[in-house]
Amino acid sequence: MTELIEKELTDKILNCAFKVHTNLGPGLLEKTYEECFAYELQKIGLLVEKQKELPLIYCEVKLEVGYRIDLLVEKRVIIEIKSVRH
Repeated sequence: MTELIEKELTDKILNCAFKVHTNLGPGLLEKTYEECFAYELQKIGLLVEKQKELPLIYCEVKLEVGYRIDLLVEKRVIIEIKSVRH
């Protein structure tokens, strides 16, 4: 049951990613893709958190080293946006 739910979620995420890429094409800034991707995910009813802080736990010590998740979807899927020219 969990596998099916995870597959449905990832299918929705991928469909949104393809939609954004089809509409915008390559070569823009990562922030542009992030905002459009978040918009598409929210439009279909998914919970999206942008630029979520991610602490590093080292030897049981919580270190704030500036890690940020580009998008966190449904509190389960981490999305890191990357952009290329071509």
